[in-house]
Amino acid sequence: MTQQVPSTEPELAGVRNFRDVGGLPTVDGRRVRHGVLFRSGHLAHATGEDAAFLSSLGLHTIFDFRNAADQKLEGPDVELSGVRNVNLPLSDPADGAEFWKMVRDGDLDQLRAILDDGRAAARMTTSYRMIVKERTAEHSRVLHALAEDSVPALMHCAAGKDRAGISIAVTLLAVGVERDAIVTDYLESNAKHRRYKVRRNGSPTTAYTPEVMELLSPLFDARAEYLEAAFESIEQTWGGFDPYLEQGLGLSPETRDRLRERLLD
Repeated sequence: MTQQVPSTEPELAGVRNFRDVGGLPTVDGRRVRHGVLFRSGHLAHATGEDAAFLSSLGLHTIFDFRNAADQKLEGPDVELSGVRNVNLPLSDPADGAEFWKMVRDGDLDQLRAILDDGRAAARMTTSYRMIVKERTAEHSRVLHALAEDSVPALMHCAAGKDRAGISIAVTLLAVGVERDAIVTDYLESNAKHRRYKVRRNGSPTTAYTPEVMELLSPLFDARAEYLEAAFESIEQTWGGFDPYLEQGLGLSPETRDRLRERLLD
């Protein structure tokens, strides 16, 4: 039985970017049910009070899209009694240990070399396209699990923006949520209290200068063009979203119907 979720967004001390996606409208006039689908950043730093709140949601499954490097950096998720944890690593939007080492440790000239002149944003759009094209098995597994028994569910990656953002978008499109509403929800990750805390080594006076933060911002922004790039990749590869669901993810009409029953009012 899904428990009632507070109507106001909770202020979690150690979990960034948490929200219930309930209330989003579908193209046929329905809405996503509150209390069945949540999204957030990682849960590794959740406080005791955070964990108590998350436990109160009656979660069945937590989908963690982080890879081993993420988990080594941030730590494992806190354990919640009675909740199934499923780790499905998706490619990182700024994949590669050397790249992330440069982001954390690089000086201004090094950051300019890898991020300036639109290179950071281009890396993000390329990654979004690749995730929807190459991670069909993972997204198929998530949608089939949700259709069977895995709700209420929480999806997260490190920041709760990119890998979780794409997976939430695919799920919402599968049940017919309006595309503009999906983009609007995705952009909510830009709110100051939701944004991922950038980790840079070195003196604060040199590690976080305005120019450094401007160079890094495309990596940590939620930008509509990134998500639109994923949608365009689906159109170009499969000819539309319905063929993507059927051919790319192996989702039958019956499974989509069960998904709607699970997620929509």
